[in-house]
Amino acid sequence: MNYNLVLHVDSDNPGTLALAFTNAANYRAALPGETFKMVLVANGPAVKLFTRGEEALAAQGAEIAAQGLEIRLCNNALTKFGIDPAQIWDCATVVPAGVVELVRLQNEGYSYIKP
Repeated sequence: MNYNLVLHVDSDNPGTLALAFTNAANYRAALPGETFKMVLVANGPAVKLFTRGEEALAAQGAEIAAQGLEIRLCNNALTKFGIDPAQIWDCATVVPAGVVELVRLQNEGYSYIKP
């Protein structure tokens, strides 16, 4: 069975991102011994939460990223909100378009969750 998971965050509410991280941690804990991938895609205003000034979220994100969550940020949103990619967390990568990334991952068989 395929347990690959994509989490989608598009809100700049810190609680929504914290919930997504909790969902990822709970998902991992519920599947001991299973091999799978987890990706969090952030687009729209959510990209503002992934800047170096968000220290509490950054610590939580780095912890779950170390456990296998890949964090991908939409370049279109970064550009719209004037965020230099050099300002984002080290554990995050930039993809050209968040919506396209979501569709691509779903076409690869990832299950989709939006906290």
